[in-house]
Amino acid sequence: MSEIKAQLHAKCLAYIDQRIDAARKAIEEAQASANEETKSSAGDKYETGRAMMQLEIEKNSTQLAESLKLKRSLLEINPEQNASTVQRGSLVITDQFTYYIAIGAGQIEVRGKVYLTVSPVSPVGTKLIGLKAGQSFQMNGKTISIERVS
Repeated sequence: MSEIKAQLHAKCLAYIDQRIDAARKAIEEAQASANEETKSSAGDKYETGRAMMQLEIEKNSTQLAESLKLKRSLLEINPEQNASTVQRGSLVITDQFTYYIAIGAGQIEVRGKVYLTVSPVSPVGTKLIGLKAGQSFQMNGKTISIERVS
């Protein structure tokens, strides 16, 4: 199990690194675009273009900050650690899905099996945190039973 957790952890890190790189690239492109704007006889067009690029930079800067925060949170998880109760870094096998509690990266495939990576503060994450094998929880009107936690 810890080998699968290590692979899931590594794929989550790669996912976050990709988001960080994309945000940085978008910021650089928007900055270059804003710098290339030349003042034309229609001054309003110049100002509008620069303002739009500034908004794009701010949006991507926010995404970058959020991604860096997620990466710090992810780096705090030790994938080798096992626990009997669901917590950050747990692999949770239920009768319906298998969850990796780390970040909301969606579905990740390891060795041909799909795992749902969820944040501990997501709706399903908040229901799982603190539960043990043998317990169950309600989600979307369905009862989901926890079979194993590691």
